[in-house]
Amino acid sequence: MTLPLSPLAIELIGSAAAVITTLCWVPQALKVIRTRETRSLSLVMYLMLAIGVTLWLAYGVLIASWPLIVANGVTIFLVAIILGMKLRYG
Repeated sequence: MTLPLSPLAIELIGSAAAVITTLCWVPQALKVIRTRETRSLSLVMYLMLAIGVTLWLAYGVLIASWPLIVANGVTIFLVAIILGMKLRYG
Protein backbone atom coordinates (compact mmCIF):
# COMPACT_ATOMS: atom_id res chain seq x y z
CA MET A 1 0.00 0.00 0.00
CA THR A 2 1.37 3.38 -0.98
CA LEU A 3 0.59 6.59 0.82
CA PRO A 4 -0.79 9.40 -1.33
CA LEU A 5 2.25 11.67 -0.92
CA SER A 6 3.70 14.00 -3.49
CA PRO A 7 7.19 13.31 -4.85
CA LEU A 8 8.37 16.44 -2.99
CA ALA A 9 7.01 15.14 0.32
CA ILE A 10 8.73 11.81 -0.25
CA GLU A 11 12.04 13.55 -1.01
CA LEU A 12 11.66 15.71 2.12
CA ILE A 13 11.14 12.61 4.27
CA GLY A 14 14.20 10.98 2.71
CA SER A 15 16.23 14.14 3.14
CA ALA A 16 15.25 14.49 6.80
CA ALA A 17 16.18 10.86 7.46
CA ALA A 18 19.49 11.37 5.65
CA VAL A 19 20.37 14.47 7.68
CA ILE A 20 19.54 12.84 11.01
CA THR A 21 21.36 9.56 10.36
CA THR A 22 24.38 11.38 8.93
CA LEU A 23 24.69 13.87 11.78
CA CYS A 24 24.58 11.07 14.35
CA TRP A 25 28.23 10.30 13.46
CA VAL A 26 29.49 13.82 14.22
CA PRO A 27 29.65 13.40 18.04
CA GLN A 28 31.57 10.11 17.73
CA ALA A 29 34.02 11.56 15.20
CA LEU A 30 34.60 14.66 17.36
CA LYS A 31 35.13 12.55 20.49
CA VAL A 32 37.64 10.28 18.73
CA ILE A 33 39.50 13.27 17.26
CA ARG A 34 39.58 15.02 20.63
CA THR A 35 40.54 12.08 22.86
CA ARG A 36 42.31 9.70 20.43
CA GLU A 37 40.53 6.96 22.43
CA THR A 38 39.38 4.13 20.16
CA ARG A 39 39.92 0.95 22.19
CA SER A 40 36.23 0.50 22.86
CA LEU A 41 35.30 0.81 19.17
CA SER A 42 34.85 -2.34 17.09
CA LEU A 43 37.16 -2.42 14.08
CA VAL A 44 35.03 -5.07 12.35
CA MET A 45 31.86 -3.03 12.85
CA TYR A 46 33.43 0.12 11.40
CA LEU A 47 34.87 -1.80 8.44
CA MET A 48 31.46 -3.32 7.71
CA LEU A 49 29.81 0.08 8.13
CA ALA A 50 32.29 1.71 5.73
CA ILE A 51 31.64 -0.98 3.12
CA GLY A 52 27.86 -0.70 3.55
CA VAL A 53 27.86 3.09 3.34
CA THR A 54 30.08 2.95 0.25
CA LEU A 55 27.57 0.60 -1.38
CA TRP A 56 24.68 2.94 -0.42
CA LEU A 57 26.64 5.82 -1.96
CA ALA A 58 27.13 3.83 -5.17
CA TYR A 59 23.43 2.96 -5.20
CA GLY A 60 22.54 6.63 -4.73
CA VAL A 61 24.77 7.58 -7.65
CA LEU A 62 23.27 4.87 -9.86
CA ILE A 63 19.69 6.01 -9.19
CA ALA A 64 20.66 9.72 -9.03
CA SER A 65 19.20 10.25 -5.57
CA TRP A 66 20.71 13.40 -4.06
CA PRO A 67 19.64 12.62 -0.47
CA LEU A 68 21.41 9.24 -0.71
CA ILE A 69 24.48 10.69 -2.41
CA VAL A 70 25.00 13.59 -0.02
CA ALA A 71 24.14 11.70 3.16
CA ASN A 72 26.32 8.72 2.36
CA GLY A 73 29.14 10.90 1.05
CA VAL A 74 29.27 12.81 4.34
CA THR A 75 28.76 9.64 6.37
CA ILE A 76 31.63 7.80 4.67
CA PHE A 77 33.85 10.83 5.34
CA LEU A 78 32.99 10.78 9.07
CA VAL A 79 33.26 7.00 9.33
CA ALA A 80 36.61 7.10 7.50
CA ILE A 81 37.92 9.56 10.10
CA ILE A 82 36.80 7.27 12.92
CA LEU A 83 38.16 4.18 11.17
CA GLY A 84 41.47 5.89 10.43
CA MET A 85 41.82 6.91 14.06
CA LYS A 86 40.95 3.36 15.14
CA LEU A 87 43.65 1.93 12.88
CA ARG A 88 46.20 4.49 14.06
CA TYR A 89 45.49 4.52 17.79
CA GLY A 90 44.08 1.01 18.27
